[in-house]
Amino acid sequence: MNKPATPHAPIALDAASQPPRQKPSNYPEPFRSQMNGRIKRQLGELFDLNNFGVNLTTLKPGGISSLMHAHTKQDEFIYILEGEPTLKTEQGSITMRPGMCTGFPAGGAAHHLINNSDKDVTYLEIGDRRPGDTALYPNDDISANQDKDGNWLFSHKDGTPY
Repeated sequence: MNKPATPHAPIALDAASQPPRQKPSNYPEPFRSQMNGRIKRQLGELFDLNNFGVNLTTLKPGGISSLMHAHTKQDEFIYILEGEPTLKTEQGSITMRPGMCTGFPAGGAAHHLINNSDKDVTYLEIGDRRPGDTALYPNDDISANQDKDGNWLFSHKDGTPY
């Protein structure tokens, strides 16, 4: 999974002007289209970062960050830059505001962000890339496991592939 450093990696750049990720979501349908209100700019890759990912993510009104999920091996951290998303977890919901942050250790609570407002929400999401992760989705019939190359393989909870 580790890639060699590119000699042309930038020293610095304007994050918001970077192109969005080409593939809006790795989820199979019927889940992929639920991410249509989400725009991710993968910043870590631009600097050849291999051990953790950094995304500048925008949620349009009505958008969600992901299906509610938890990771078995990877940690996640979120820092709100603009807007007021609702952080929904298995323990409840809280409205977040710019300057607020949250984190989810591996094996922690399932979570996701929802933009219930009429304005865009922008945040940084940072996560490690520990191999062999599994993502658990308590509210949906989907499961995800990483293969040896770090690709996500999706199946129904009964093991039937999508």
